[in-house]
Amino acid sequence: MTEYNSLQEMMRMIAKAVEAIADTVSDREAREFVGAVLRAQRIYVAGAGRSGLMAKAFAMRLMHLGFESYVVGETITPAMAEGDLLVAFSGSGETRSIADICRTARGVGGTVALITSTPDSTIAKTADLLVVLNSSPYDDEGLPKEFGIRQLTGEHRSDAGRAPKSPIGSIYETAAGVFADSVILALMQIRHCGIEDVIERYANIQ
Repeated sequence: MTEYNSLQEMMRMIAKAVEAIADTVSDREAREFVGAVLRAQRIYVAGAGRSGLMAKAFAMRLMHLGFESYVVGETITPAMAEGDLLVAFSGSGETRSIADICRTARGVGGTVALITSTPDSTIAKTADLLVVLNSSPYDDEGLPKEFGIRQLTGEHRSDAGRAPKSPIGSIYETAAGVFADSVILALMQIRHCGIEDVIERYANIQ
């Protein structure tokens, strides 16, 4: 079998990358996002591909806390209206289908929040608020571009063929998932919600 770095080592590498991204998140943006979730009548989430999976996980967590949350595109998702919030997950901020959804949401009077790594993107220009997860120090292979950053995060390579990598583009999705779960923890504190309240809403017919 071909040799590879230990899975524990690669887990630590990814964790360090997410920690570095967390250090760049704006406290103002994070607080504005939490406030928008709390004010919304209903919360819709949208994302394509792996970002869509993060969006669905966030919608499920919100439901567990008692929020009225929906995934855009599902058959039981109702019409959006003024007072509703759309949370879009898009690292590039250029995904055409998500851009169209955001424009439609704005058109019906909804508020659009974008979780992205690209603050000057097409979708960012239409969003009411942004949360920027700065994964830009990482290239398309999930490795930091600059040698100094690789050294700082312990990702220096001994040879080009055996460098530990995060799957292509996944640093943003991983950070987005961690950010979303952090929002859930904040909402639990604000609402004085314990684990027993969440368990009551777990699926029991799956």
